[in-house]
Amino acid sequence: MPFPYLDETRELDDSARKEAGGSFIKLTDGITHYELRGPESGQLIVLVHGFSVPYFIFDPTFEFLTQAGFRVLRYDLFGRGYSDRPRMKYDIHLFVRQLRDLLDALNLKDITLLGLSMGGTVTASFIARYPEVVRRHVLIDPAGVQRIQISILLEATKLPIFGELVFGLFGSGSMIKSLASDIFDKKLVEHFQTQYKIQMQFKGFKRAILSSMRSGMLDSFYETYERVGSLKKPTLLFWGRNDTTTPFGNSDMLVKAMPHAEFHAVDDCSHIPHYERPEVVNPILLKFLS
Repeated sequence: MPFPYLDETRELDDSARKEAGGSFIKLTDGITHYELRGPESGQLIVLVHGFSVPYFIFDPTFEFLTQAGFRVLRYDLFGRGYSDRPRMKYDIHLFVRQLRDLLDALNLKDITLLGLSMGGTVTASFIARYPEVVRRHVLIDPAGVQRIQISILLEATKLPIFGELVFGLFGSGSMIKSLASDIFDKKLVEHFQTQYKIQMQFKGFKRAILSSMRSGMLDSFYETYERVGSLKKPTLLFWGRNDTTTPFGNSDMLVKAMPHAEFHAVDDCSHIPHYERPEVVNPILLKFLS
């Protein structure tokens, strides 16, 4: 019997998905919510979001790139947004398989991958397995350089039963409050939190987040970054100087793993520089892609 998270009151069914916009496609492990826009002749850019914030995190980047003439795909990872919450292990194999299945279903090849936070772990793992598919790689404050440090209480949530109880009693408030640390400009926090809450009403969200924690998605993937670095694909790296989620100091380690990467530190910015400082990030991104 599934654990009864009382604030997850809605089924993620067809009627709920009518609210979402975008498109839906059935893949091996369930339905994926995605948006594909831009001229068919445009260079293909695929945006992969992080641990828990769904694809709205790319709103400014998606609009900028499509208006610049690129063909851009963004999608919700399983367990997030309007994508399914399958009853399975939410590990790196699931997320790499989801990306591969989605690209195959949409017949997309020769792409540039952009990974934000945990999306960096997903994109690097994908490139390590399918290097022939990817032309360029963009990383924004990527996770997986070192194991992400979490509190003793969160560490304890990996224990069966205890984790479900903690997430059931305190999970919603804690996740919403933690978003504030990702944002340097506090004027953006309330709007960001309002968008984030939408996915939390659908059954299976907390189960997916808890499984991701238990399945190693916050662990180190440094050896994967080293393998990808050895391929020497054109790589662009952004990092907010004020990031505490994936600390700015980790950038030194990643540059060692990928010494060919073009690195840009973004001032007055936390974990999501593309969202907070698009006026800084977008021109650099455009030059790299062009």
